[in-house]
Amino acid sequence: MSKAIKILLIEDDANLADNIVGFLQDFADVNVVTNGLDGEYEGQESPYDLIICDLMLPGENGLEVIKHLRDNDIETPVLILTAKSSLDDKIEGFNVGADDYLTKPFYREELLVRVKALLRRAGVYSEDNMITVGDVLINLENRGVQVHGQPVKLVGKEFDILTYLAQNKNIIVTRDQIFDRVWGIDSDTTINVVNIYLNNLRRKLEAVGQNDLIKTLRNIGFILEVDDA
Repeated sequence: MSKAIKILLIEDDANLADNIVGFLQDFADVNVVTNGLDGEYEGQESPYDLIICDLMLPGENGLEVIKHLRDNDIETPVLILTAKSSLDDKIEGFNVGADDYLTKPFYREELLVRVKALLRRAGVYSEDNMITVGDVLINLENRGVQVHGQPVKLVGKEFDILTYLAQNKNIIVTRDQIFDRVWGIDSDTTINVVNIYLNNLRRKLEAVGQNDLIKTLRNIGFILEVDDA
């Protein structure tokens, strides 16, 4: 089953990468790349909720990766994972735009706590696996959706689109971003499939009174607009 949270792990130690994937796979999809250049490309081209980045990487070091991502307005939270433990190293990491810093070796529990804290801060994770937007309740664990307690039956990609829009509520997302997030940039499907699934999703939401939840901004993108107040 596809999970709603997506994490990019940039780590060239295969054993460590496998362990981290094992730690996180219960609640997130983790994509692993093994060098800095690929990590920078992936971080720019695909939408992720969190990036975990080693510092000592082939091709381009982690500090360069983070700096280039921030220079290109990529605001995805970044957790540095490294054997470098000096204060100067940590300050340098934060100065280029990292959000947190974990020194190797580390305990599994500490990694999980830090990852979940960054995801919560970004608004894409809660301990009860629930997202509430307006009158809509999204259950990430059983992929269920309810409006005022009334279930809304969504097929896989409809649920994924709604979740992605909900995680970015009141933020404009483009059709390309939805396609990359839900289908993946390597998908053989054409981008027009986004419109088909969005139309189906809208009809199902309108059937339970959510007529204006997802708005289209012509030639710009889409927005799930809710009043937080």
